Amino acid sequence: MADPSRRAGMDDPVTAEAYMLPSGQPVQLVDPDGLHVHNDKYPLPDGEALLKAYRELVVGRRVNDQANALVRQGRLAVYPSSHGQEACQVASALCIGADDWLFPTYRDTVAVIAKGVDPVQTLTLLQGDWHSGYDPYEHKVSIQATPLATQLLHAVGVAHAAKLKGEDTVVVALCGDGATSEGDFHEALNFAAVFHLPVVFFVQNNQYAISVPLNKQTVAPSLAHKAIGYGMPGERVDGNDTAALLAVLGKAVDRARQGGGPALVEAHTYRMQSHTNADDATRYRTDDEVAEWAPKDPLVRLRAYLKELNVLTEELEEEIAGLAETVAAQMRDGLNAETEVDPEDLFRFVFTEKTSQLREQAAMLRDELSRESA
Repeated sequence: MADPSRRAGMDDPVTAEAYMLPSGQPVQLVDPDGLHVHNDKYPLPDGEALLKAYRELVVGRRVNDQANALVRQGRLAVYPSSHGQEACQVASALCIGADDWLFPTYRDTVAVIAKGVDPVQTLTLLQGDWHSGYDPYEHKVSIQATPLATQLLHAVGVAHAAKLKGEDTVVVALCGDGATSEGDFHEALNFAAVFHLPVVFFVQNNQYAISVPLNKQTVAPSLAHKAIGYGMPGERVDGNDTAALLAVLGKAVDRARQGGGPALVEAHTYRMQSHTNADDATRYRTDDEVAEWAPKDPLVRLRAYLKELNVLTEELEEEIAGLAETVAAQMRDGLNAETEVDPEDLFRFVFTEKTSQLREQAAMLRDELSRESA
């Protein structure tokens, strides 16, 4: 197999190693005060791209707030909030095209919606329904995965199939820092590198795998440094800087589409709320730690920069806020609607042809229901 450095047009091993190593510090293009930070390697996205991202950020924040309210109302069984991580969610969806695939985790609801999936359908799985709620093929979005890292293998499979068929498809596979400790993470990255596949692995390092901090998972300089062990480039990016995320992910996607192979991008961000509504984050982290991340809010940061550019007017802000409220209302109406449950679904989709045991169980249930209604 060809050496990765030669694929990248680098005959000098030193140059190749530098090419694969991530930046010393996470890439940042807009600082927490909303000021531009120059970077020779990554140009700043234009105002139109950033305004589109801001729109999705506002909607995403409202989606998180509304979903948390729906949990308290008993309309959602569970909700893993991405409050504070919305920039990662939005950038992962906006950096790819309509025919590219997105493989989300359970925390990536905002990314799924930003890719065009109906909000109510997106939340159907978290409502406790038996199916994912949406057709993965319609928007090229895999169902949200609860098991850690399993979706990475599926993402690599889709990328491999696309390459074999000669399709111009790129796959973005999302995971958290906890997933990098799973065997499936290793298998997915190794396979993607060996077969030189068009997939970008995007790790949202929000500092905790539920209650386990990052320093209890790895002693690597960064998660992005793991890339070099597979022969692919790694990069670190400020996960609360929407502009930097669009630039870094966009470059990785373009490289993959042009035949450059896979890449690993690590976003440094923070989970501002508990792991899910069933978690008590105060048991393993302090309020002071959470408070340190509050000024780095991606929404506040991008708003400040766009106002400085005179791109975001008060009228436009009101329009975007109205759009977010429309989405929230759609979520409330859709998830508050009572659904008719068909007990036969318990048996209908298990096997193509029902086994004798399933037929017997279905008959028993029908008999019980008929006696109750008599």
